[in-house]
Amino acid sequence: MTNNEVIKSVRYTLEIKNKEVLQMIQACGVELTILDVVNLLKNEEDEGFLECPTETIHAFLDGLILQRRGPIDGPVKKISTSTIDNNTILRKLRIAFEMRDTDLIATIESVGLRISKSELSALFRAPSHKNFMKCGDQFLRNFLKGLTHRFRPNEG
Repeated sequence: MTNNEVIKSVRYTLEIKNKEVLQMIQACGVELTILDVVNLLKNEEDEGFLECPTETIHAFLDGLILQRRGPIDGPVKKISTSTIDNNTILRKLRIAFEMRDTDLIATIESVGLRISKSELSALFRAPSHKNFMKCGDQFLRNFLKGLTHRFRPNEG
């Protein structure tokens, strides 16, 4: 899944405006304009499309966490923003929406998929762990669709 698709999906799910997306990104130190946000939300084939850099998707997800949960107490753990994968996106969404294992499983089941608690925990393990499981595009796409079912039950 592209970073642009993740932003578009979360934006749709929560019905947030472009200005709010901009504020979330800027709250985490990435400078963009409202025009940049509009271009991030365009389809790839549209004129002016702007591919979302990893630094921007990190800032968006961290801004989402800040918006939904507020600032954290104590020192902030700095994570490298040079790369991002589906497991990291899933982890940040889980934090932002304050979801427990049962919430994640219910969200996935709402789109007709099944996942066991052990399979789910494998997605959140360190990549070096022997039971680590890579989160695929289709799983993340279905999770985002499940979030839409959760927050917009009459749509999606």
